Amino acid sequence: MTSREEILSAVRKQLPEAVELPDLRGPWIEYPDPIVQFAGVLEMIGGHCIRVPHVDAVQAELDRLPAYAVARQIVSAVPGAGYATVALNAIDDPHALEDVDFAILPGRFGVAENAAIWIEGDAVKHRVIYFLCQHLSLVIRAEDVIHNMHQAYERLAFSSARFGAFIAGPSKTADIEQSLVIGAHGPRSNTVFIVG
Repeated sequence: MTSREEILSAVRKQLPEAVELPDLRGPWIEYPDPIVQFAGVLEMIGGHCIRVPHVDAVQAELDRLPAYAVARQIVSAVPGAGYATVALNAIDDPHALEDVDFAILPGRFGVAENAAIWIEGDAVKHRVIYFLCQHLSLVIRAEDVIHNMHQAYERLAFSSARFGAFIAGPSKTADIEQSLVIGAHGPRSNTVFIVG
């Protein structure tokens, strides 16, 4: 018997007993008010949540944000929200978006458990704008805030290859010396507008 075979034999003798896979039917965590939970988690991870009654009220709230007030290059892919200075659909080369200061973009739904918002590439012409802008604002409907990631995955359907991602808060990293850096690899701020 070779040393390799001896080692593998010894490992096989120490294997734990097989157990059944867990039942994934729940019950999963649910919150008395998923929007309050979503807002609390978003604040904890460095973002900001603003609830508005309708999309037309988003502009007044944007005007109060210092990052929006000083922004020169603004993209808005949400009708009625923000005054766009960059026509996203008129740009052919996504590299031309490197100087975007502020982007107001749609999200499909939010998850109260972790304040993640599902975005899809077909919502905007250049999906890189979600990650390239200096400051990101996502807009979702109140009825699209769900409790947990199990519900989130139930909403997803992948009938063809396409882009989608969960975004939670601003870009951040604490890899180096355990020092938290906001905006390290993407947007420096994330404001979520919950409409309705």
